[in-house]
Amino acid sequence: MKQSRFGIVLPIILVSYFMILLDNSIVFTSTVKIAQDLNMGPQALSWVTNAYVLTFGGLLMLGGRAGDVFGRRRIFLLGLIIFSLGSLMVGLSVNGIMMIAMRALQGIGSAVLAPTTLALLMDSYQGTMRTRAIIYYGATGGLGASFGLVIGGLIASYTSWRWGFLLNVPIGIIMVILTIKFISAGRQKNLGKIDWLGSLLSVIGIVLLVFGINGASHPLITVVIALLFLSVFVWQEKHTEQPIMPLRLFVDRERSSAYVARFFFLCAMISYFFLTPQAMQHVYHFTPLMAAIGFLPETVPQFIFATLVSRLNVRFSNVQIMMTGTIITTLGLLMASVVKIQGGYFWAIAVPMVIIGIGQGFTLSPLTVSGVANTDPEIAGSASGVVNTVHQIGSSFGLSVITLLTTGLASPVMTYDRSVELMTGFMVLSMIAVVNIMIGKRATKEAVN
Repeated sequence: MKQSRFGIVLPIILVSYFMILLDNSIVFTSTVKIAQDLNMGPQALSWVTNAYVLTFGGLLMLGGRAGDVFGRRRIFLLGLIIFSLGSLMVGLSVNGIMMIAMRALQGIGSAVLAPTTLALLMDSYQGTMRTRAIIYYGATGGLGASFGLVIGGLIASYTSWRWGFLLNVPIGIIMVILTIKFISAGRQKNLGKIDWLGSLLSVIGIVLLVFGINGASHPLITVVIALLFLSVFVWQEKHTEQPIMPLRLFVDRERSSAYVARFFFLCAMISYFFLTPQAMQHVYHFTPLMAAIGFLPETVPQFIFATLVSRLNVRFSNVQIMMTGTIITTLGLLMASVVKIQGGYFWAIAVPMVIIGIGQGFTLSPLTVSGVANTDPEIAGSASGVVNTVHQIGSSFGLSVITLLTTGLASPVMTYDRSVELMTGFMVLSMIAVVNIMIGKRATKEAVN
């Protein structure tokens, strides 16, 4: 029977996914108050983010495969419970050590939850409904990150940072109850088994890679060791019967190019989300609340245009919308890099933000659709894990590279101007990967004709 309505399943999935993304962005605008309340120095404070990033990024592929093997609903519930418990304990933290440990627990919950949300969505819908659902999922990914900055600014200005985490607890409990009641446990069959050696290699490799990118004392050595572990991991995946990351995921030109495009898109966008509010405070002397409000020219257009994608998908192909989005986003960053922050908030920040918001609204959903294109149930969870892993590593890589290349600059003005130039470069690389998808689509169409 053809589906005509999404029902309650899609809202459960989207709210759960939004919750974990929102929470990470809130941290960006709460670090100053966290440091004051828990007496944390700069190095310890960096681990509030690093502990989360390492466990989240390192366990994503295992989380995606676990859903394939043990059942989506069971793993989804496990992720909700771990994330909600981690959120509660972060909100109740009494010192820096507890805060860092519980952020790591949150990361584990996110790693289990994030890929399972997308795989569960693919199980629950078919055909056009599935495409529309994935579009909403992709839009949620961008909105969680950008709205988190606004909400974080409000929390930092008017209440305690603890509420940014404690609010997850009742939401998580409600999601658990709704999942048990409305999401069927019998639709997902157990598919294969966990490749534990591959899982261990992937976790060590990705954790070392993210750690090397995020500030290890010897980053080059750490990254080299990470790449060695990941090389052995790829060899293991090629030879095992039940790979945690089936290499056939990368044979498809659309999927593999979408992973590359997503990687560089997040290199640019997370850096923009992280650095622009800081620049508004350092250069224009905005308060955290003013910086949060100052980010609305990006957030509002992104929300509006992300909701238009499902309608446009009726008239235009997924890759056409994606190409349009990456071009628009690149133009917004290019304008910001040409005008420079010295041009004042309106021309250097607000107008480019509107353009970037439109572009991002058009891009993230189609990137998600292409990232899981042409998959079957056996690898749906693994594909979802790769999408989220690329998303996470791209976020860490872009911000770390930009920070490394701008560290020696004399002023916040010069630092931000150079940063935006580097973001523009990342977006150009993302656009090239999307062009590759478009070329592949045309070649396939010509071959059929």
